[in-house]
Amino acid sequence: MKKFISLLLMIVMALTVSACGGGGGEKKEAAKPDAQKAAAPKVDRSKYFITVLTGPTSGIYFPIGGAFSKVVGEMGYKTSAAATGATAENINAILTGKGEMAIAMSDSVIQAVEAFGAYEGKPKATDLRALMGLWPNVCQIVTTRDSGITKFEDMKGKRIGVGAPNSGVELNARMMFEAHGMTYKDATVDYLSYGEGIDQIKNGQCDVAFVTSGLGNATIKELGTSKEIVFVPVQGEPLKKLIAKYPFYTEYKIPKETYGTKEDTTTAAVMNIMIIEKSLPDEVVYDLLDGIYSDKGLETIGASHATAKKEITPDTALRGIQGTSVELHPGAVKYYKEKGKLK
Repeated sequence: MKKFISLLLMIVMALTVSACGGGGGEKKEAAKPDAQKAAAPKVDRSKYFITVLTGPTSGIYFPIGGAFSKVVGEMGYKTSAAATGATAENINAILTGKGEMAIAMSDSVIQAVEAFGAYEGKPKATDLRALMGLWPNVCQIVTTRDSGITKFEDMKGKRIGVGAPNSGVELNARMMFEAHGMTYKDATVDYLSYGEGIDQIKNGQCDVAFVTSGLGNATIKELGTSKEIVFVPVQGEPLKKLIAKYPFYTEYKIPKETYGTKEDTTTAAVMNIMIIEKSLPDEVVYDLLDGIYSDKGLETIGASHATAKKEITPDTALRGIQGTSVELHPGAVKYYKEKGKLK
């Protein structure tokens, strides 16, 4: 009898241990859906369409903007990249609800927000919101060796392509003339996009073209296949005056290796930034930044252009924005605070 009871107790204990082991296994299996839930996006990405406004197909905005759209699409958002006239058109499109994200030059955005310069007399564009800093836009004043132009003052009486009217390029040209004590009346000015300006130089119908762009601009490189490129410098007192009046400019050197010129050229640069539609929910903006600054996101964006690979990093996120009158979107503020970029 005692042997039977002992045997019975052993069977019961064995069953108990087995049951406990099974319970532990069930808990592990049950944890899987919770882990999946935690990894799921905070927003229903499929409900949002994010149009990324870029620039002309001949410029650097277009491929980099397209890469941003690709990242957004791979995250699960509906998206498209649109070629535009660049900064001025993009600012207007964001203000009128015709896009959600747009690349723009920070100086133009500041002018729109504060209603001065090209935006003087217009209502302050206080609804503009910034998402992130991008890369320096370098003011490249392009001519050729056979033009004989070596300094800014040599452009008096010459045919100058200053950019499309009120574009970021044209705003820069206007300020450069001012810094040198000149106006458009001192030259024969054509309001040509920089692609058109470069074409006119090739055809002998233009002497100089203003190109405000990232380094390695394709249209300038193409010009260099048939002409010896020369850049008109912005330096000395005019550069100091420019930066003193418009502090969004910084001194910048165009390395001679970039386009095969004989020497480095001193000029000015302004930051490009990404602006974003104010009405997008905070959690969507936060989510977008989380995807953009992921390893995969940065890899995709960096593959679009050497400038993007070098300049667009978490460490450059607030360049051209912090300390200016341009407000960050609240969703971006939350993201940067959590990442230790903002206090």
